[in-house]
Amino acid sequence: MSDSALPTLRIHQMGINTYQEPVAYLRSDCHVCRAQGFDSHSRVRISLDGHSVIATLNIVAPHLLEADHVGLSDAAWRVLGGRDDDRAQLSHPEPLESFSQVRGKVYGHSYSHSGLQSVIADITAGRYSDLEMAAFVTACAGDALSLDETIALTEAMIDAGQRLHWSAPLVVDKHCVGGLPGNRTTPIIVAIAAAAGMTIPKTSSRAITSPSGTADTMSMLAPVELDLPAMRRVVEREGGCVVWGGAMGLSPADDLLIRVERPLDFDSEGQLAASVISKKVAAGSSHLLIDMPIGPTAKVRSPRAAESLTRRLHAVGEALGLSVRVLRTDGSQPVGRGIGPALEAWDLLAVLQNQADAPADLRERSLLLAGQLLEIGGRAALGEGAALARELLSNGAAWRKFQAICQAQGGLREPPRATHHQDFLAGREGRVQSIDNRRLARIAKLAGAPASPAAGIALAVHCGDRVERGQRLYRLHAQTPGELSYAAAYACGHPETIVIEED
Repeated sequence: MSDSALPTLRIHQMGINTYQEPVAYLRSDCHVCRAQGFDSHSRVRISLDGHSVIATLNIVAPHLLEADHVGLSDAAWRVLGGRDDDRAQLSHPEPLESFSQVRGKVYGHSYSHSGLQSVIADITAGRYSDLEMAAFVTACAGDALSLDETIALTEAMIDAGQRLHWSAPLVVDKHCVGGLPGNRTTPIIVAIAAAAGMTIPKTSSRAITSPSGTADTMSMLAPVELDLPAMRRVVEREGGCVVWGGAMGLSPADDLLIRVERPLDFDSEGQLAASVISKKVAAGSSHLLIDMPIGPTAKVRSPRAAESLTRRLHAVGEALGLSVRVLRTDGSQPVGRGIGPALEAWDLLAVLQNQADAPADLRERSLLLAGQLLEIGGRAALGEGAALARELLSNGAAWRKFQAICQAQGGLREPPRATHHQDFLAGREGRVQSIDNRRLARIAKLAGAPASPAAGIALAVHCGDRVERGQRLYRLHAQTPGELSYAAAYACGHPETIVIEED
């Protein structure tokens, strides 16, 4: 059918947030639905003035949408552009031929290099529905991906987006595997490394299922949604930045896959390696330091799992010209005091400003990792990086550099404070034996983090601390009474989040 013969409907922004999934809405009595054979969950292409989006169709009652209109979710509206009542063409999308690769993997075949290129290209172009992406994620789960497939997947993810290049001969980056609330070392490390004269263009993610991502925390202190030219100006001027990677188009398929992967709660060593390495290669890094926390409620739960993942990260990095160093760290409990964007921002400010009450564990962890980067970059001899990092922090050079980076990104600002609080107290005296990272993160999320940036948890104890009955274990922060009550009800129902045992 020629474009001129395609049916048209007026577009209407529904104001429905479907996150990154484009969704279209048609009335149940729509003539286009009947003529084209569209039904609920059909895939439909909507085209307007040279732009098009493939959306998942939802059918709504006639009173919810005017006749002769197609409704668009916020995600679909952003891609398509246009204005309310513009006429757009509707059609069936082309057959999704790359999905045969996914079916083959489900039935025991290996992905081909070209097959993965096609799958990732189609995912990036929005041709895969969430159901189809879930099938791809499932087919790759566990240890399903071989090393060759992991390398091919990483290359495909890099090729699907932009790739940055820097004039510096050595460009460093740092990444944490995750699963540790409050582990917001990145802005501190960037400040130290840049103060030492290194180039560290840090692109970070926002939270999807955690109380805060690095970009969420950094956004409490400075703008992070910079475009590529603005990011380049910051790095050329100050040597480093901490910005949201979603605005850069670096390995764009990764964000789409993570959105589907995390709710399924599948562990996939191959996909994790492809996710990390693709982002760093695309960002133009030559050397990468990976913080790998290991603990019973962290993402990596055992030394055996850490060893396997380390081998794969090294192999994929080597295949793509990225030098990778993995540092295994303690993942048994949260880091610092704050869990949530603003509370974590206050913690890192305390460290950078050398405040007397700054969380010591966050400071020492940051110095350890920054010292490794200084050694990688040749700024310090082997074994002497931590000492140089400590000097740059204690003499104020790191804080001055951080202020300069924030100013270059749009200006340093003060994080907000929550207006509603509730303390949770020890029910007995004794020693803190364990802290459940995942449950504590869930409580912070129920309080509103990261969408409510001042919400979260201020932790008052760590493992090994001795507490008295009635002593504060943590303070819950929220921006509304309802969110506070909601999170508090869950916290009260799970006193085992922090386990205290008698000496």
